[in-house]
Amino acid sequence: MRSPHRIATLPPDHNQAHPSDGWHAESVPPEAPYEAVETTAPLNPYDELAALATPNPLEQFLHEADDADAEDEADTSDAPWQPPNHRRGNRSRRRNRFAGLPLAAKAVVALVVLAAFLALGDRWALLYAEHEAADKLKDSMHLSAAPEVEIEGFPFLTQVFDKRVDKVKVTVPDVAADRISLAQVSATANDVKITGDGATDIKGARISEMNGEVLLSFDDLNRELGASQVTFTGHGHDQVLARGTLPVAGHDLKLRADARIERNGDRGISTDIGRMSLQIGDLATYRPGTRESEGLHLSQASADRLSKETAKAKALLSVPSIVKRLGVSDSVVSGALKSDTKLNELVGSPRFVNDVMGLNLIDVAMGHPELLKKLGLDPALLKGLSQLTRPVLADRLTLAFQLPKLPGDGHVWLKDVNVQKDGIRVRLTGTGLSIGK
Repeated sequence: MRSPHRIATLPPDHNQAHPSDGWHAESVPPEAPYEAVETTAPLNPYDELAALATPNPLEQFLHEADDADAEDEADTSDAPWQPPNHRRGNRSRRRNRFAGLPLAAKAVVALVVLAAFLALGDRWALLYAEHEAADKLKDSMHLSAAPEVEIEGFPFLTQVFDKRVDKVKVTVPDVAADRISLAQVSATANDVKITGDGATDIKGARISEMNGEVLLSFDDLNRELGASQVTFTGHGHDQVLARGTLPVAGHDLKLRADARIERNGDRGISTDIGRMSLQIGDLATYRPGTRESEGLHLSQASADRLSKETAKAKALLSVPSIVKRLGVSDSVVSGALKSDTKLNELVGSPRFVNDVMGLNLIDVAMGHPELLKKLGLDPALLKGLSQLTRPVLADRLTLAFQLPKLPGDGHVWLKDVNVQKDGIRVRLTGTGLSIGK
């Protein structure tokens, strides 16, 4: 747009200069009369910029800063030097920021801080109660180490005031049970009633219901019963295999046995040890017992070698009691002792090999110990085997145990037994248990 401007018009008798002659507005005398004529002229943008820049805000700011610096220099010229405090402004800003919060926000912050302190106090009371409960369990059950006690539920103090805890978990490691130790006894108690005068004065507890689990670890069995270098492994849901070596009369005999695990009453576990055998190299196998298949018998390899070695065969047939047990007639034995051909015919038959393997060498050793030497067996070893009866060997391998008696007048009983990879696990349950006063 264009705005109207007033142009000065000189009188006719005045000497008017042409713009080309270098005439300027400043050369016009102020007292010269003129007539204002309204007309339209083009807008000069530089004039508007000059109007906007007056007064200049930058110059005003610089003047104010210079004045402030001058005042600061005047104030601090006589004061001693001190290090600048950069944190004072931060604290004041924080105070101003908190003071600027609305009342509702301040109340929320206060409630959060209060809740944090209450939660911290609740957790402290919980830890204290767990520690006291662990010590009481250790004393009442005569444990070598305090168990792990975990009280569930939040908040804890409200449960203490109500004198009732919903759930408590207890883990007891290394519990002695007869000749072995249980690797772990874990139980969860529900509906526990507390006796005492508060969180810091818990005297005892009464458990309405308890469910738990007992672990008999194979690693512990191998360590406690492994003096004979026997290892135990699980087989099936109720069977344990024992494999290793057993020293007898200076000889390391290879041991094999199977143990069947079953519940014995409400609190006990029994093991039925079966298929026990001690292998004496490739010479013979010893099975403790009094049955015909038990005792000390030559192995298949040893009986085959006997049929091929003439000296050992003649030594065996020269004992009348053995010949009688073999069921060979006297005439046949007499001919075999005189003729190697007839001897080979007799001892080379499959029937003779089976009959020789059926001989109990323990009985033979009683009257003819020299014969055992000819067969390659040590008489001292046979004496040691005769003392290693079935009950003695089974007692070395038994895994039976009884649960320790728990404090109070409650009742605990076993529910089921299960053989797993890591050991024997037994589930148990109980009611009416009490701890402390």
